[in-house]
Amino acid sequence: MLRCGQMILAQALVCRHLGRDWRWDPEKHQPKEYHRILSCFLDKKDSCYSIHQMAQMGVGEGKSVGEWYGPNTVAQVLKKLALFDDWNTLAVYVSMDNTVVIEDIKKQCQQPRREFRPRPGPCDREEESEALHLHTQRPLDWRPLLLVIPLRMGINSINPVYIQAFKECFKMPQSCGVLGGKPNLAFYFIGFIDDELIYLDPHTTQQAVDSESGSAVDDQSYHCQRTPHRMKITSLDPSVALGFFCKSEEDFDSWCDLVQQELLKKRNLRMFELVEKHPSHWPPFVPPTKPDVQTTGAEFIESPDKLFESEEEFEILNV
Repeated sequence: MLRCGQMILAQALVCRHLGRDWRWDPEKHQPKEYHRILSCFLDKKDSCYSIHQMAQMGVGEGKSVGEWYGPNTVAQVLKKLALFDDWNTLAVYVSMDNTVVIEDIKKQCQQPRREFRPRPGPCDREEESEALHLHTQRPLDWRPLLLVIPLRMGINSINPVYIQAFKECFKMPQSCGVLGGKPNLAFYFIGFIDDELIYLDPHTTQQAVDSESGSAVDDQSYHCQRTPHRMKITSLDPSVALGFFCKSEEDFDSWCDLVQQELLKKRNLRMFELVEKHPSHWPPFVPPTKPDVQTTGAEFIESPDKLFESEEEFEILNV
């Protein structure tokens, strides 16, 4: 599931820097932002979102290296890793208890830009002066949002009453895919045809890519060269995580309108709730901040807000 987590995050970064309409063409010269995104996912310990970093971060979520990660655990890992990424300034919000709180998201995304702390690494190779110029001359009012909604749509298999609403999520322009699969099989779902889901499987052995060799980078292994796979929606494991990317506040407001119109008003049984205010019976919402450590490795400070983070604590939606 960690590789699938990388894919949903990579999709968000592409939308953030290159736009939703960008398409990879091996015959064309790629912009510098593209190569910088790739550097974040290299299989090296100092890459921001390498498999090493994700596995080590999972230790703070109670998962040993090599242990199976469910969609919710991967979402929590992405949320914490993003705090150490000074280039993308991505706000990762993971919903709790099947509820998306508009007030909390706006509080997290409208924070002033975090203080720039230059640190060597594949995601921070631009000149310090350029970063400081951006920091002082162009303050960030809205941090681009990766919204992840972990759900459990049934007990042992997906409940058919959720299928139509689940399909509607892929139609939203803010969608950046779904994490899910079958027992011990993790996939990245990108759409559907009739009652079949379209998915990519990143668990294929590839040649290692060296982006620092000085020669042209062979980036073909980062892109799907084969026809995507299909599977019946009814074969999907009920534990999933929906992903949405909102680059601006207007983009997020548009997503909220779509959810209200397509998912909440038209469906008697809701996959998740969208509420305006923070629930009074929840602990106060505190936007996540970067721990005061100089690593993105195993020394991560464990988050104090463990409420609802365990997959065993998911509330089963009533049918």
